[in-house]
Amino acid sequence: MSKRLPSLLQMLESSPRDSFLLFAIAKEYESAGDRDKALEYFEMLRSSDPGYVGLYYHLGKLFEQSQSPEKAIATYKEGIEVARKASDFHSLSELNGALLNLEDPEE
Repeated sequence: MSKRLPSLLQMLESSPRDSFLLFAIAKEYESAGDRDKALEYFEMLRSSDPGYVGLYYHLGKLFEQSQSPEKAIATYKEGIEVARKASDFHSLSELNGALLNLEDPEE
């Protein structure tokens, strides 16, 4: 476990809906190889702040690694809509690329 994780969890106690903290904790768990805990925090983030664009690419990749391509595709598509509404063209491009690679890996 990283040294950052306990500090992040402690900060989250005083700001339980802080989007950045939820994202950072999910990434820490993912880096530590705990996909279930990473998924839990990504889902908490999606529930509390569905407009957090950066969530969708990373959550989709986690679903891909967990052998859940249908969930990954749905997550990328949801993220594409969120990125489009936010005019976040960089994230839109990344999400479209991830979706294309998953739906048609031959191209």
